[in-house]
Amino acid sequence: MKKLYIETVGCQMNVLDSEMVVASLRRRGFELSRDLESADVLLFNTCSVREQAENKTYSALGRLRSFKSKNPDKIIGVMGCMAQKDQKLVFDRAPFVDLVVGPGQLAKIPELIDEISAGNGKQLAVGLGRTAGSVDEIRRSHETFDPLRDPAMRPTPFQAYLRIQIGCDKFCTYCVVPNTRGPEQGRPPQQIIEEAKLLAEQGCLEIILLGQTVNSYKFRDGGKTTRLSDLLHQLHEIDGLKRLKFVTNYPKDMTDDLLQAVRDLPKCSPYLHVPAQSGSNPMLKKMKRGYTIEEYREMFGRIQATLPDAAVTSDFIVGFSGETDEDFQLTYELVKECRFKNSFIFKYSERPGTKAVDLYPDDVPHDVKQWRNNELLELQNKISEELNHKLLGQRVEVLVEGPSEHAKKEHGDAVLEQSGPVQLVGRTPCDRIVVFEGNTRLTGQIVPLMIYEIAPHTLFGAVATTHVSSSPLTMLGA
Repeated sequence: MKKLYIETVGCQMNVLDSEMVVASLRRRGFELSRDLESADVLLFNTCSVREQAENKTYSALGRLRSFKSKNPDKIIGVMGCMAQKDQKLVFDRAPFVDLVVGPGQLAKIPELIDEISAGNGKQLAVGLGRTAGSVDEIRRSHETFDPLRDPAMRPTPFQAYLRIQIGCDKFCTYCVVPNTRGPEQGRPPQQIIEEAKLLAEQGCLEIILLGQTVNSYKFRDGGKTTRLSDLLHQLHEIDGLKRLKFVTNYPKDMTDDLLQAVRDLPKCSPYLHVPAQSGSNPMLKKMKRGYTIEEYREMFGRIQATLPDAAVTSDFIVGFSGETDEDFQLTYELVKECRFKNSFIFKYSERPGTKAVDLYPDDVPHDVKQWRNNELLELQNKISEELNHKLLGQRVEVLVEGPSEHAKKEHGDAVLEQSGPVQLVGRTPCDRIVVFEGNTRLTGQIVPLMIYEIAPHTLFGAVATTHVSSSPLTMLGA
C-alpha cells in the first residue's frame, strides 16, 4: 500500500479539494501518512490570495529537495490556485516537483501519478485562461469532481463542507480567484441534495455550503431558476442534519428571500460572513467591489431588521493603493458602527495577474499598513469581547468538536481514552468557539452549556444539564 502525505493552506475550498483528492487516491490503494520521508506521494494544496501563503509553499517545497535526492521515485506535486497561476513557473522554481495541477483538474491526479510512475516525465494539468477558448471550453477546464468524500479529511467527522458553486465573475481588482478558479458556475441542485443526504448518512450534523460568492448561487434548468434560498429549503428537509451555514457572501446579492429563509428555517444558523473590504467609496471603486458604502449599510440594515440576533462577520483590506488616513478612518468608523462579531483583516499585497498590479501602485508604506492593521484589529477585538460579554450567564447550544488543542498536548494520542473530564471545544450556531470540561463521549453531540467566562474570541462554559439535544436548535443569537 502506497503512502500519501498532503498539506493544505488557504480557504475552505482548498480543505474540501484536499478531501476529494484523498478520497480518489484512497480508492487507488493509498493510505494517509503524516511522515514526509516515508510517503510515496507528497501533495501541497496551495493558495494564491496572499503572498505569504505562496512564500510558505515554496519554502516548504525547498525543504523537500533532500527527500527527492534520497529517493528519486518519490512523487512531489503542487495543486490548487498557486499551481493554476504559476503553472510551469513551479517547475522552474522547484525543478524536483513532478506534478502541477490546477483546482479544476484535481480529478486527474490519480492518472497523472500513474503517468509519472510509468516514467512519462513531469505532468502539468491546468485550466484554460479567460480568453483561451469558448465559454463552454473554459468552464469545462475549471470543473470539480464532487461528490467524492473522505470523512478522515474533514474538520470533524460530523461537520462537512459542501460546494454549491465554483469560480467567480466579480473580478475585484486585487483578487486572483476569477483567473485561478475560472467562471462562476452553480452546481445542479439535485446533485447538491444527493451529496448532502450522503453526508447526513455518514453522520454529519452540520454542513457548510461553499461558494466564492455563495449567495449569488443560481442554477437555471429550462424555465426554472434555483436560488440559494430555494436550496436551503430543500436541504432543511434532510433527516439527520441539524445545522446549515454558508460562506462567503457578496453584499449586493444579500436578498430578502435569503434572509427570510435563514429567519424561518430552524436549521439555518444566523451567521453571515459578508466582506466589506473598506469603508471608503474611493477604495471600493478602485477595488471594483461593485457597491458603495451606502449600499453596504442598507444591506446591513436589512440583516438587522430581519435577523436581529444574527452574527455578522467581515473582511477588510488595509493599505490598498492610494488609501489615505481619511479612507482608513472611514473603515474604522464602519467597524465601530456595524459591530461585527469578528473581522478578518489583511494588509494589502500585490498579486501577479490581478488588475490592481497593472492599474495601481502599491504605494502605502509597510509600516503604515501595519499600524492600520493593528488599530483595526484592536477595535474589532474590543467589539468582539463586548458582544461576547452579553452571553455571560446565558445558555447556548454547542456542537462538540472534540478535545481542545490544550487537551491534545496534555494527553497526546491517549486523549480520547481518558475516563475523566478533559477540555473540549465546540461551536455555537453563530460560530462562536466555546471551551468546557467534559467527557470525550460528548464529541459529535449538541450539548447545552452555560457561559461563565468570556474572551474576545472564546467563550468558556459548563454543561448545563445531562440532557443532550437531538432536536432542531433554538437560535439565541449565539
